[in-house]
Amino acid sequence: MGCTIIGSGKSLPPLTVENDDLTALVDTSDEWIRQRTGIHRRHISVAESGTDLAEAAAREALGWGRSDALGSVIATPGLMPAEAIDPASIDLLVYSTITPDTLVPSAASMLRRRLGLDRAAAFDVNAACTGFIYALSLAENMLAASACAADQGVGRPTMRRALVVASERLTRITNWADRNTCVLFADGAGAAVVEWNPDRPGIRSFYLRNDDDPHNALTCPAAYDSVIPFATDGVTPDVMVEGNRALDSCDPALAQLDAELEVDDLVAEGRPRQSLYMHGQRVFKFATHAMVEAVEHVLDQAGLALDDVKVFVPHQANERIIAYAAKKLGVPIERFQLSIAEWGNVSSACVPMALADAYASGRIQPGDNVVLVAFGGGFTSGAVLFEA
Repeated sequence: MGCTIIGSGKSLPPLTVENDDLTALVDTSDEWIRQRTGIHRRHISVAESGTDLAEAAAREALGWGRSDALGSVIATPGLMPAEAIDPASIDLLVYSTITPDTLVPSAASMLRRRLGLDRAAAFDVNAACTGFIYALSLAENMLAASACAADQGVGRPTMRRALVVASERLTRITNWADRNTCVLFADGAGAAVVEWNPDRPGIRSFYLRNDDDPHNALTCPAAYDSVIPFATDGVTPDVMVEGNRALDSCDPALAQLDAELEVDDLVAEGRPRQSLYMHGQRVFKFATHAMVEAVEHVLDQAGLALDDVKVFVPHQANERIIAYAAKKLGVPIERFQLSIAEWGNVSSACVPMALADAYASGRIQPGDNVVLVAFGGGFTSGAVLFEA
């Protein structure tokens, strides 16, 4: 018995930005971006919120189809459920994001209200680009624990179905003057519905890992701007006005990073303090190692070999990272789902969006073994192996 994926979907904002469009912002070219990232174009939200994108993707995964209220959001199904899923049958909603529309209420709560999931417990997860892997693993564990409790006659509420969503608007935290990062990031959402099924294997194994990132090679400080009107132990309100300066004492690496990037000068020029910073070489080195390790672990736990896997669905951070990991595994790149060319790096939404693409193209058929694998800031990494 296991937790089986019964529906998936994705959504994109309508605005498409080609590589050539970025040449007006930074010193770059279509050829430079394609060769180094594999990205041809990306989608950027203008009026669309993260909740709009999440709702559109979730509706496709639930088999409800698009809503006119979502305007021109592009939504497509991946795996179509056998029939439209009753909202009353969704017991759990786990939502991955690093770019929520609000801090309170949670993104999950806002989506729950939109979809009318009156019975669902709902909460957010932030594991950076590995967020969907973490969220899916959490959902599987909660459904498994519920099924186990029911089998043992323990008086707990039964959870049978979960909606797992990842929605990101990375362009809201992108520094458009940094050519090393602004060419990468984009907006979108992906979703999957999972169901506890005593007759199918479903998710066969998962692997979650965290490694320290002492250099903050992938980071985005929070932009707290409130003034604290009290002075204590030499910390004056004037210091607190700087917002993130309070973080310096708990993480000296952030203060050092601010100095190295000359953040104060950038802010004076009108560029946002709250934007993504990435040290490409350090992230590349971690990513290739982490992806290989995660894949090997989930296969070992399930007692399967690389040849037993039909499709690998990786985080779409950079095509070169995927190709390098494939080479280290000894797996042809053709067995990896590559969607990055059309919509870029959408953080935790990449894996469910690429999964929807793989289903929509017919690459995944019933009985196939599929590996989802990702890495992200933190550093986080993980993988899920499931039988379709």
